[in-house]
Formats: sequence, structure tokens, C-alpha cells
Amino acid sequence: MRKILHIDLNSFYASVECLLDESLFGKPVAVSGSVSNRHGVILAKNQIAKELGIKTGMTVYEAKKLAPDLILRETHHNLYIKYSKAVKAIFFEYTDYVESFGIDEAWLDVTNSRKHGGDAYLIAEEIRNRVKDEIGLTVSIGVSFNKVFAKLGSDMKKPDATTVISYENYKSKIYPLAVENLLYVGRATKNKLNKLNIHTIGDLANADENLLVEHLGKWGSVLYGYAAGKDCAEVKKYLDKDEYKSIGNSITFHRDLDNDLDVETLIILLSESVCSRMKDYGYKYARTVSLTFTDNLLNSTVRMKKLAHPTNISSEVADLAMKLFKDNFDWTLKIRLLGVAISDFTTEDQLSFDEDMEKKEKKEKLENAVETLRKRFGRSAINRAVVLRDESFMELDIKDSHSLGSLGKNKVDGEEF
Repeated sequence: MRKILHIDLNSFYASVECLLDESLFGKPVAVSGSVSNRHGVILAKNQIAKELGIKTGMTVYEAKKLAPDLILRETHHNLYIKYSKAVKAIFFEYTDYVESFGIDEAWLDVTNSRKHGGDAYLIAEEIRNRVKDEIGLTVSIGVSFNKVFAKLGSDMKKPDATTVISYENYKSKIYPLAVENLLYVGRATKNKLNKLNIHTIGDLANADENLLVEHLGKWGSVLYGYAAGKDCAEVKKYLDKDEYKSIGNSITFHRDLDNDLDVETLIILLSESVCSRMKDYGYKYARTVSLTFTDNLLNSTVRMKKLAHPTNISSEVADLAMKLFKDNFDWTLKIRLLGVAISDFTTEDQLSFDEDMEKKEKKEKLENAVETLRKRFGRSAINRAVVLRDESFMELDIKDSHSLGSLGKNKVDGEEF
């Protein structure tokens, strides 16, 4: 039987800020994208702030109105990466099979670990206590026989706890949970399942698989397997060279967006940023584009689609991202957040014979020349014409705000892969 841990650093960004500033102890603290801008969004909060009703995704204005004494800190990504690496250094003492799930979560396969005679619960408890004693942060850990259930376990008790989900108890522990607690069940999928009278994970596990496929496509079969405990996905072995599943940037603009042109402008800037960063990290082409958008009621949607051919040209990434937006948003609400990510990296461009190789090479050379100028004179040295129409777009330096890791960190509704 496999022994899988999922380890989640509790309120990670806010916990690091509190660890570095003792004056924050015992006070409500949140980390936001912008402290000065009331439209900045809360990215993380400590337990005290959570108990006051502060939620991730709230604007700074909403959060301060709800909790006037809330202390805000802007993000310090370099510090978060430093602490994340320190925690993972502990993980590697127990296994080489450590798969990151964003900066603050990871799966560990300790099936063959010799620590504590291979007892996964004792290993989890030792890791939990070591992170707290040696680094000063707390973690919640799920212990189970597959990745999906281990992830569920780490979410069940927070903060600073270990939960075991075994073959013997998984039905009693997991089946009563609301179906949206299952990994990758986003808002749209939840609504579809609810219409089928599927409200709990147990309902999903006992549903007719053919009915799920009929309404959700192949994703219905995948979710059915997850609920039934049939997830067989392996925990990937850690590689000495950092390898990322995705490179993405997102931004909450200083005002809600209400038209296609503003959205297109930000998508272009985000696409330029992720393509530039992809090249910085030594990847040549990406095959998949992901678009994330959040409306002004804080409903988030993620859509993914493969490109017609692998690319490193930002305009091609932006075109597909914009298509995903238009296909999935009708402007009954406004847009608060936009994010673009690229993934599925390859060294092969795989052009078909009917594609214009010369035209593609010209685009690549142009983008490389623009990037060279920006690195030498600053990113504002050269801009697309669409950006110049609004000074607030020109002032953005999106590349400095980025995310690296797994697309699975977002709850994907599953329609596009």
C-alpha cells in the first residue's frame, strides 16, 4: 500500500510576515497585492484575521471596512521562496519523492522511507513538529494511500494538525464532505454536479459513471475515480534542476475592467511577461495556455487549451487567451483579476508543413529584439501601441509579479485541456 503525505503550510505568506516581525504577534494580519490601493486584493491572512471574516480575494477596502484594525503587508516573494525551500529541505531528509503543488504545498511519497519503521503517521508528525521548531511555521498534513485523499486530509484540520485517511475510514471521513471539497471541482463543475443531485463526495462516488461522462465529458470519469479512491497518480521525484510545470502571472488592476479592449491590453502584457520568463528559465516553447479571470463578485474561472503548435511568441499566447476569455465571459459582471499561464514545455516547435516558417522566424526575432532592449533600458523602453492609450497600463511592470509551479494549484473546471 502506498503512503502519501500532503503538506500544506498554514497561511503561508501571512505566517512568514508574522515570523519576521514580532510586533504582529496576536494581531490580525493580511498580505495584499497593494496596501495603498484600496482595490488591491487580499492574498493571505493569518488565523486571527480569518476569524474576523477576512477572506482571500477580498479587496483591501472591503477587508479594512470589515476589520479596521487589520494590519496589511505587501508581498515579499523572495522571502516566501526562501522559507519554502527551507521547509522542503526537511522533506528531502525523508524521501526524494517530493512534488511541489505551488510554493506552500507539496506531496511526499514515503512508501519506502525507513524513518520510524515506515510508519507514515509518525513521519508526518515528526515533519510537522520539526517545521514548527526549526523554522517557526506550522503545517497541516494529510496522510493517505493516494494524492487526492492526502490533499483532502490536509484541508480537514487547520492549523497545525495531521489527519489520516485510510482504506478503513475514507468512506466515513470523506463521503459526507461537500463535493466542492474534492480537488479540481471548481464552481462550474460543482453547479453541474448539483443539478445531477450530486452534493457530496459520497454521492459522486456512488453515481453512474456513464451519466457523469454524458454531462462532464472525460472529466466526469476522472472525478468519479477520485471520489471512489482510485487515484493512482504518482508523486514525482524531485530533480536537482528546478523544473516548473507552468509559468504564470496574474494582476488585479486598480479598477474593475468593463470592456474587451482593457482585458486584451492586460492579456497582452501578461503574455509578454510569461513568455519572457519562460525564456529566462531556459524553456524554448509552450504547448498550453491557461487563462484565469475573477469577476467583481469574486467568482473565479480557469480555462486551458492547447495551442495549434508550440510557441514562444507572446502574441500567439495572447490571441488564444483572449479567445478563451470571449468564449467564457458575457460582461454581465466586471472583471477584477486576470491571469495568464503557459505550460507543457518542449524543445520542439513541431511546425506543420503548411505554416509559414519565415513569418514565424521574423516574429521570434522581433520579440527577442524587444526583450533585449527592455533588459538593457527597462521594460517601459518599448511598448505596444495598445498599451500607450492609457497611462495606467504603461506604469505596470507585470514581470516582477509572477508565479511558478503547477497549474493544478487552481481548481480547474475541466472543460478545456
